[in-house]
Amino acid sequence: MAPSLEIPVEAMFRQCDRNQFDFKDTSALAPLETVIGQERAVQAIDFGLNMKSAGYNIFVSGPVGTGKATIVGDIVSQHARHEKRPSDWILVNNFSDTYRPVAIAVPSGCAHEFSRRMYRLVDELRQALPKAFDNKEFQDRQAALQKKFNQLQEKIFEALAQKAHERQLRINRTKIGYQTIALKNDQPITQEDFENLPEEEQNQLKENIRAFQEEIEAAETRSNQLAQDQQTQFEQLMQEVALFLIRNRLNMLRKTFEGWTAIQAYLDAVQADMLDNVQYFMPVREEGAGAADNSGNHLGGFDFKRYSINVLADRRQVQGAPVIFEPNPTYQNVFGHIEKRAYLGVLKTDFTMVKAGSLLHANGGYLLMEIEAVMMNPLVWEALKRALQTKLLSIEDMASEMGYGVASQRPEPIPLDIKVILLGSYGVFEKLQNFDSKFDKIFKVRADFDNEADLTPETIQLYARFIARVAREEKLRPFTPDGVATMVEYGQRFAADQQKLSLRFGPIVGVLKEADYWARKSEAAAVTGEHIHQALQKRRFRYNLYEEKMAASFDDESVLLDVDGRMVGQVNALAVYQMGDIAFGRPSRITAETFMGKPGLVSIERETELSGRTHDKGVLILSGYLGRTFAQSHPLGLSISIAFEQSYGPIDGDSASSTELYAILSSLADLPIHQGIAVTGSVNQKGEIQAIGGVNQKIEGYFDVCRKRGLNGRQGVMIPRANVKNLMLKKQVVDAAVAGQFHLYQVARVTEGIEILTGVEAGRADEAGHYPPASVYGRIQHKLQTFAERNRRLRQGDAESRA
Repeated sequence: MAPSLEIPVEAMFRQCDRNQFDFKDTSALAPLETVIGQERAVQAIDFGLNMKSAGYNIFVSGPVGTGKATIVGDIVSQHARHEKRPSDWILVNNFSDTYRPVAIAVPSGCAHEFSRRMYRLVDELRQALPKAFDNKEFQDRQAALQKKFNQLQEKIFEALAQKAHERQLRINRTKIGYQTIALKNDQPITQEDFENLPEEEQNQLKENIRAFQEEIEAAETRSNQLAQDQQTQFEQLMQEVALFLIRNRLNMLRKTFEGWTAIQAYLDAVQADMLDNVQYFMPVREEGAGAADNSGNHLGGFDFKRYSINVLADRRQVQGAPVIFEPNPTYQNVFGHIEKRAYLGVLKTDFTMVKAGSLLHANGGYLLMEIEAVMMNPLVWEALKRALQTKLLSIEDMASEMGYGVASQRPEPIPLDIKVILLGSYGVFEKLQNFDSKFDKIFKVRADFDNEADLTPETIQLYARFIARVAREEKLRPFTPDGVATMVEYGQRFAADQQKLSLRFGPIVGVLKEADYWARKSEAAAVTGEHIHQALQKRRFRYNLYEEKMAASFDDESVLLDVDGRMVGQVNALAVYQMGDIAFGRPSRITAETFMGKPGLVSIERETELSGRTHDKGVLILSGYLGRTFAQSHPLGLSISIAFEQSYGPIDGDSASSTELYAILSSLADLPIHQGIAVTGSVNQKGEIQAIGGVNQKIEGYFDVCRKRGLNGRQGVMIPRANVKNLMLKKQVVDAAVAGQFHLYQVARVTEGIEILTGVEAGRADEAGHYPPASVYGRIQHKLQTFAERNRRLRQGDAESRA
């Protein structure tokens, strides 16, 4: 053994000093208002928020559970609070094209008031205009106008009658026009008298009447022109009266929104349209002739909703710039949609049924979305890029967008001034950056969240304040210094590093809530470390059924595993299994056999296609190390077979490559290995032991098997030296190490590991490349030389027999 390579107990777990906390419980602490350990991300977000140039939208990447959404939301909200509140947006009727309504920006917080005042204005005019037209002054002017035109019409008729009299004709006015009657001696000629006249005289009368018809037509033309002039002057009179009322009421709105050009233009259009349709403001006097329905819509074809205001974005409740988080970014939710209603079997819509999406609600501010959710909804990603590039938002009907021939509204595009912030994993970011040519042009800022922070006195205190904040926001019991210290230790273990604290606050908050549950159940006034340990134990019990089932296979020896004694070419390896939120270690037996035969290293898992690429790479590295160490003067000339015993599923990773190498070295040297020592660690071609993941779970998994079999002081685990800083072992393992019943070893090279496992010196080669005969490598060298000599003799014998 090499005692200097044994890991001291104090290195197996880094305890958090309870005395550094000078509070009774976290209720005395100020809740955390800053961000722990994310300086890089915070600076990137701050840069993106303050960079106003086009394309500087932000993509926030990082592991799940780091609190990206919460932190980014807090930062953006705080930043937006100090910005100017943007304009409201309304949608109004386009009187020249009802299918192309117009979006108008109105002063912030005024959209609702503008809509209300327009509704009231129309309602007042529908009452005031009929009264104005019933006014005596208007009636007198209308009567005078009527009298004037009646007189003119009478003059036309009198002149026509005079000309008729000169031609011995009489003109009678009927409902269908003028009737011409021939006279004789100023008396009408009857039909009987006409027939008794000579034919020549009859023809003369007919010609006289036919010639006078041109005079009648000219008179009718003058009469019709007078009727049109009369109607025009009647309408002008009505518009004159209406204009006074309409203009006076609209002027109040014009004054309120002075300087807002689009609103002024709209009010001018409203005034012109009302004057053109002033007759519809008159009460219906004949039953059934264009009566109004309950909604105020004119059944004669006129709809007073044409003057309604559709409020798309109302900022009354917004402080500063809007910040919108869209949890379900469907096309309709992001860009808006156009509703329809069924009427007599037909789908109808109008500009009042256009609804805004989160992109417009956030216009002038910030929109946050999860990129994974965005990519799950068809059309959203491409439409979002198009809107951000053109700085225009188009609210379109999905049916029209997808090619279905449905008549619908098509509002004019709305100018966009928005900062979009997407949150997602690094994997999605990498794919978009590599395969979407527009991505880098639109999202020029990346804020990368870390999942851990350096363990310092400052971060520990910030951790305590974070716990205080969670306790206050979630209405949990306060946490004692022992409870805070236990959470710090849990953060170290979760980060798998004694020098780091985990920043994956999602799982941490879950532990805090569950610890509060057990504290409340025990009627404790505050949450202690004991409650946290209880919460962690109960959580593991809820999820570790599969782990216990696998552990039972060792107990009944369904799976063979030796934890004591010695064996040649056999080593216990360690693997980590991940089942949802639970990760646990499981030992497995690796065996190696070496013999004369076709040169090469055969991995049974590789041959049966049960291994992954990383595992295969680790196996191939073993050939490189063996050749570098033992084949400098002659070929290896042997066959090697290695296998994971009783492994029937796929395996991957290179953390067992050093274990496989130790089994091969043991087989070549014919030296037994201590079966009580399990091994983990990868190896390179130079024989250096490299760090692996899941070291705590691997050690604890093997410890549990040994504990059930009975600890005897000869058991332990050998890990890479680079992994010592990752040790945050559970209390049972540390206690066993203190009692000398369980040991941990650290190695940096293969030679150190083989000495621990065999108890024999590995050996150092002299200048000629020879190892000491009694050393591990000396034994291997001797065996390889023996194999080479036998191979030479066999080849020589084959050559002689052929000769």
